[in-house]
Amino acid sequence: MSTTLMARRLGSIGTATAVATTRVRKFIVPTASATSSSRAMYSSSTFCCSSGAGIGNVEDKILPSTFTEKKLFKHCKHPLTASIIGAPMTYGQPFVGTDSGPRLLRERGLGTNLAKLGWRVEDIQDLNFDPINQLNLVDPPNARNCALVGQGCNLLSSVVETKINEGHFPLVLGGDHSIAIGSLAGILRARPDTGVIWVDAHADLNIPETSESGNFHGMPLGLLMDHPDGTYDFSKLPGFEFLIDGPRISPEQLVYVGLRDVDAMERVWIRQLGIKTFTMTEVDCLGIGQVMKQALDHLKGRPLHLSYDIDSVDPVLAPATGTKVRGGLTYREAHFVAEFVAQSGDLASAEIVEVNPNLSTDDGANETVGLGMQLITSLMGKSII
Repeated sequence: MSTTLMARRLGSIGTATAVATTRVRKFIVPTASATSSSRAMYSSSTFCCSSGAGIGNVEDKILPSTFTEKKLFKHCKHPLTASIIGAPMTYGQPFVGTDSGPRLLRERGLGTNLAKLGWRVEDIQDLNFDPINQLNLVDPPNARNCALVGQGCNLLSSVVETKINEGHFPLVLGGDHSIAIGSLAGILRARPDTGVIWVDAHADLNIPETSESGNFHGMPLGLLMDHPDGTYDFSKLPGFEFLIDGPRISPEQLVYVGLRDVDAMERVWIRQLGIKTFTMTEVDCLGIGQVMKQALDHLKGRPLHLSYDIDSVDPVLAPATGTKVRGGLTYREAHFVAEFVAQSGDLASAEIVEVNPNLSTDDGANETVGLGMQLITSLMGKSII
């Protein structure tokens, strides 16, 4: 696999209309249509493990914790259903390849592995983020691929909100981290009091006016949180009109874990807003156990969303990602974060983002995808005993 960094250059953007289809096992039934020329935006398939499944752990013979004994995932309806939502977004950053993340995780046996842990699995397949009608709209200043990111996030927010209202656990597979604009919007509409654990090397608290790059993968929290200067004016961003009336996340609903590369204005806002933050300095000083205990104590009583950027992990372990920063989480620290949040019983949704196989060797890509797969099983209930 080539290690060349291939920048995506888009000269025009488009809008998308959709046909939503629902696939149960091998049958496809249309459920809604927009126009006769519409393109299918997503489909789903549902499957469960055979009798006796759920008693063996993923990739080994260790027994997972049972959901009933420890009351895990208590915000979801029984039987517990994981809705896998592919969000192959590339437009929020400059490198082609993040759109491969959902496919590669599925090819590693994601659905089967979740079923082995005891989940009923509904695979929504990949949402269609491709432009259909070329409109040649011009991006606002410092807001690259604005309408494409906004349209994709709007679609994702609707799907996530629907799945939460059905009592499912939305598991979103990125794609770059701009998808969190959509996933968080859907989550906050369905559960406004949700607490967010943001595991990342970066704060992602910029807005177009403060971003050094204009890439939306560095702006999810900046756009969804009211800043000291007030609420962001989404009428300035084509494609983001769906956020004009909210939702918003408050500073007390957010905890950062693993930060080590923070922009100047982000530092100012983190301090002014009083966001609970554990940088890698706190991880080194306190240990990951104490960090996660304090993080969950801060969000106690809330349903939790875990937003897991693979670049939070040290690039020695996860080299296939776009914004590598040395000095990240170790293998065990990365797993402990996922395990501890799952064991709290309050985890209700999650996403994993920024896996990009194009940015490493074949071995590095395989290692990164494998780690992503393992972290998902940990956050979905896998435990040593």
